[in-house]
Amino acid sequence: MVEVQNAPDGDPGVRPAGQQAVLQVEGNGINVIADEERHGRPRQLFWPWFGANVSVLGLSYGAFALGFGISFAQALIAGLIGIVFSFLLCGLVALAGKRGSAPTMVLSRAAFGVRGGRLPAFISWVLTVGWETVLTILATLATATVFTRLGWGGGTETMVIALIVVAALTVAAGVLGFQLIMRLQTVITVVTAVLTVVYIALVAGQVDWGTVAALPSGSAQQVVGALVFMMTGFGLGWVNAAADYSRYLPRDTSGKGVVGWTTFGAAVAPVVLFSFGLMLAGSSADLSTAISSDPIGALAAALPTWFLVPFALVAVLGLVGGAVLDIYSSGLALLAMGVKLPRYAAALVDGVIMIIGTVYVVFFGGEFLYQFQGFLITLGVPVAAWCGVMVADIALRRRDYAEADLFDPAGRYGDIRPLPIAVVLVGTVLGWGLVTNSMAEWLSWQGYLLGPLGLGGQEGDWAFANLGVLVALVLGFVVTYFGTRSAVRAQESAAAS
Repeated sequence: MVEVQNAPDGDPGVRPAGQQAVLQVEGNGINVIADEERHGRPRQLFWPWFGANVSVLGLSYGAFALGFGISFAQALIAGLIGIVFSFLLCGLVALAGKRGSAPTMVLSRAAFGVRGGRLPAFISWVLTVGWETVLTILATLATATVFTRLGWGGGTETMVIALIVVAALTVAAGVLGFQLIMRLQTVITVVTAVLTVVYIALVAGQVDWGTVAALPSGSAQQVVGALVFMMTGFGLGWVNAAADYSRYLPRDTSGKGVVGWTTFGAAVAPVVLFSFGLMLAGSSADLSTAISSDPIGALAAALPTWFLVPFALVAVLGLVGGAVLDIYSSGLALLAMGVKLPRYAAALVDGVIMIIGTVYVVFFGGEFLYQFQGFLITLGVPVAAWCGVMVADIALRRRDYAEADLFDPAGRYGDIRPLPIAVVLVGTVLGWGLVTNSMAEWLSWQGYLLGPLGLGGQEGDWAFANLGVLVALVLGFVVTYFGTRSAVRAQESAAAS
């Protein structure tokens, strides 16, 4: 029988000593992790972050980047900067996890107030539920494509079976919690890394350097657009969950180690996969077009038949690795919003939403890439604004978080802090006015500031540069860093609750 240890989600008190068993439902929710349950070293953060980002989806980002109309060299520079910088932001947020031993959205209350923190928690919940749905969609489509090539079907029945398997793995890991996730991600890392290397070796002969080198250069605006798209597709898609996996580390853990291992573990696989994906996509216009509708399944087209089953395995496992982290963090975000459920029940709720969203997109939703890009950029703006606030708040603090006050509206962090909330709202309004999402009709209203600010309107040179994400990130950091310094000093000098 699977054992459940209950821990009141709002209670920052002590938990039973010892580590949770792998097949035991995690009892910790949004409470602070007790000292006797904190264990491990920073290098252990490598496994969950590498496992979540070693997906062959990283190869498809090469086609996405070239879709901005830029050269190989321009895309490579934009991609490397976007990937590494965005995952560095994850590393900085992960630092808060070891300082406060609580989930990201609970630690965010120090900047926004205890009830004010519900706003970023809601944004985080939407983002993580959306990402777990996206990854499940990709796994379902990839499985159907591989099975079609093998002659084993590939129609509706195949996609239904694939959805059931992927959803079961994702929801089960999300429900059981932290220890199983850490163990599972280690296995996923090893298997997917080996099989991905084999995939690269098999298709490397298709790279045509002459064709790649002949790709025409694009404008500065197009390069900026590709860079921001890489940021939103990689690190900014994870930054709101970064402290969830460092919160079990001891308080005396090296801060540099937390930042370094999180950044390295998350970025190393995407850097390699993206770079090779650029070569593949740049060598074949047909492949780039195919990736638009089926980003992973299209990559199987050039494989020998004998490797199709291993490819399906590496594709599905890589996507499940990301979806597992998302469903775990989405459950924590739901609790941080004030929903009164056990953590495992919150994961179940998110799993149901994930399945409904996957069914809609796979069976009724039309071409995938347009919805995918619209989803990333739209949510990337408020998440970037929150990230700027959170990173500035972390940079200002010199002491560990006061644990009890993270749950007490009358404590040092306050109930609702107007300035950070206003920064996120204003940053979102400005940001949405500086991005365009013409790929989805329901997002055509965005970009409303491009004309008034002299940037050419929704059809001009800056239309697809996605400046709104950068504006929201910088605004959130600058205003918070210079506007809340005195408030943070007062918090840290206050008596504990």
